[in-house]
Amino acid sequence: MFEYEFMKNALAAVLLITPLFGLLGTMIVNNKMAFFSDALGHSAITGIALGVILGMTDTTLSMILFGILFALLLNWIKYRGKAGAETVISVFASCGLAVGLAVLSMGGNFSRYNSLLIGDILSITRTELLGLLIAFGLTVIFWLFCFNRLHFVSINPSLAQSKGVSVRLYDNLFVILLAIIVMLSIQWVGLLIINALLILPAAAARNLARNMRTYHLFSVLIAVVCGVAGLILSYYTDIATGPMIVLLASGVFFLTFLKRA
Repeated sequence: MFEYEFMKNALAAVLLITPLFGLLGTMIVNNKMAFFSDALGHSAITGIALGVILGMTDTTLSMILFGILFALLLNWIKYRGKAGAETVISVFASCGLAVGLAVLSMGGNFSRYNSLLIGDILSITRTELLGLLIAFGLTVIFWLFCFNRLHFVSINPSLAQSKGVSVRLYDNLFVILLAIIVMLSIQWVGLLIINALLILPAAAARNLARNMRTYHLFSVLIAVVCGVAGLILSYYTDIATGPMIVLLASGVFFLTFLKRA
């Protein structure tokens, strides 16, 4: 099946996207931000709607810019507001989705954007792969230089602040990175399941890992293996790739959960 160009591109995309999800997912699970990526996914609809209003032919840039602003505003309200973080995220997710749907459904044109719901990784191009490769490289560099501080902040923000670590800065840097990766991936992964792909590998790895190093290793391995296997199975079963990957990752999670129990 890898004689076809679109399958080669899809495999390259899976090998770039899934390690990113495996890495970022560990911090999301640690910080109990399970709804955050879901809210970002919903905000992608609004980002696209803004791009359409501005007459942009390629709405990827509008999605990324709106996603960054959305993530930063969400963080600001989380720190300033009295409501719980989950409540704030739910409100933002609902509002972002409603605004986007309202704009894109004008004139009955939302059917043009149905593919965003489940994604289509088989449609990725070489140019888009280059963008993913750059994002992959930047994420690895960021992780190498900032992970210790990010982990410190996630464990004890007050202690990190007393040791001179800017809690707000590193928190904002992380959500900006997360927003960029989510917005870049949404059209190939799908709005409905991107949160699952971020959470499941890390959640399964947490059931197996005994320290932070193995936690990251297992998360990335589970994400990559499920991604490649999901792509192959989707080809032979004629099922969308994204949902197939989620089904495999869900199976791995339940197996590791039973092992842990």
